[in-house]
Amino acid sequence: MDVYGLKNCDTCRKALKWLDANGLAYTFHDIRQAGLGETDIAGWASKEGWETLLNRRGTTWRGLSEAKREGVDEVSAVRLMAAHPALMKRPVFVSSGAVLVGFDPEVQARLAGNS
Repeated sequence: MDVYGLKNCDTCRKALKWLDANGLAYTFHDIRQAGLGETDIAGWASKEGWETLLNRRGTTWRGLSEAKREGVDEVSAVRLMAAHPALMKRPVFVSSGAVLVGFDPEVQARLAGNS
């Protein structure tokens, strides 16, 4: 399984600890250091929905101009997430073509079922 996130993100660190504790193998990709292409983000958005993937609660979102926030659609959201990785809800889990976004009890249950 591949896990995409930010190394300084509390939720990502919590998820990685949980994966370790449950013996689930993964490769972590820091999206700020390694970057992420629009193709990957668009693929995830097509599976999970761009609105699920876009983090509208963070400081990066609030730092965008009102014009960028108001007119956001799938194409502009993908471009914004590629340009500003912190705009992506995280972590993103990718395994065998399946994509899971975030780290809540439902995601944990689905990850545990894939082990």
